Amino acid sequence: METITKDKEIIDIVKNTDLQHIAIIMDGNRRWAKEKNLPSAFGHKKGVDALKAAMRACDDFGVKYLTVYAFSTENWNRKKEEVDFLMNLLGETIKNELKEMHENGVVINFIGDLTKLSSKLQEILAHAVEVTKNNTGVHLQIAFNYGSRDEIVHSAKLLAQKVQNGLITIDDISEELISKNLYTKDIPDPDLLIRTGGEMRISNYLLWQIAYSEILVTKTYWPEFNKDSLAEAIIEFNHRQRRYGK
Repeated sequence: METITKDKEIIDIVKNTDLQHIAIIMDGNRRWAKEKNLPSAFGHKKGVDALKAAMRACDDFGVKYLTVYAFSTENWNRKKEEVDFLMNLLGETIKNELKEMHENGVVINFIGDLTKLSSKLQEILAHAVEVTKNNTGVHLQIAFNYGSRDEIVHSAKLLAQKVQNGLITIDDISEELISKNLYTKDIPDPDLLIRTGGEMRISNYLLWQIAYSEILVTKTYWPEFNKDSLAEAIIEFNHRQRRYGK
């Protein structure tokens, strides 16, 4: 297939979309590496390259928000060597890429329970958020030590504390109020959820937020997901009719 992003007409179609927010489950790094007889670490590094390409594509296509699943609350159960590598990879990637992302106007945020991370890594992430907070480009949310059930429990505890402190009543609790107490409180819900790697499950990701998101699963492993892949996903989204239960 000819590279579709070289076709100006296709790019115009992709850009003329109501899609604001794409969420991605970046799956397949380890399987991609295994099929090539490479260490899993190499797959994760290639996954970083794919994320950079996705950010640039979102900017080109006019997509304002990109949220990616980088490390789940369940990923702590992986081998210690891999967990340590992923922690280091995040810190090194943010340090190495921050200047370029800032120059490109990217707004960086992290969602998840960051208190479980090392103090050094927390400082690196907080610095990236502070440096980019006034940018006006693509809003990148990295879900790290994130689990949707954990997020909803966290929201419930915040609301319970507010009730206990007399700030709200039980009758004040609504869908809107719950949404405002989630990690994603400052951004719209995803219009499109993409899962790479072919697995047909949500994996505890943005369960509240994707209630009416369109879902697209591709067999393409994350390291191979590129600008053309994203363009094709947006075109597929544009052909769908969103019903919202109607």
